[in-house]
Amino acid sequence: MAVCVVESPLGFTKIVGTEDGISSISILNSEEKITDIIPLELEDCVHQLHDYFEGKRTQFDIKLNPEGTDFQKKVWNELQTIPYGKTCSYLELSQQLGDIKAIRAVANANGRNPLWIVIPCHRVIGSDGSLTGYAGGLYRKQWLLEHESPYIQQRLFE
Repeated sequence: MAVCVVESPLGFTKIVGTEDGISSISILNSEEKITDIIPLELEDCVHQLHDYFEGKRTQFDIKLNPEGTDFQKKVWNELQTIPYGKTCSYLELSQQLGDIKAIRAVANANGRNPLWIVIPCHRVIGSDGSLTGYAGGLYRKQWLLEHESPYIQQRLFE
């Protein structure tokens, strides 16, 4: 199992994987030592994340190997169909999966997504347009959505 820690605009990011694919990308809430030499198995992931943050990439094409239940994997696969710069609600996601009654299970699977950014759980919002829970913190979710937005939003207050 290869592990590395890299810095991103949103904090320290831990990447875990093997030659079978990336199993985990997570944002850390504490400062960590940056990995000096990126393991070969993780190099492509690190480069693609860097390109994403630089605005040079809107889709990822790295080999993924997340651990989860069949249902969770079904939800994570559906999350990957949400286009860059777009959002959908938990209700819409449940409908796309064929069962609007599964909205809580869908939200739970979304919250257990082990592949931060690459499986874009940040693109799922409340039916009323609100930024609902996000494991990395709502300020990070807002940052990611603004980063992906095709519109430049000016802020009145900083």
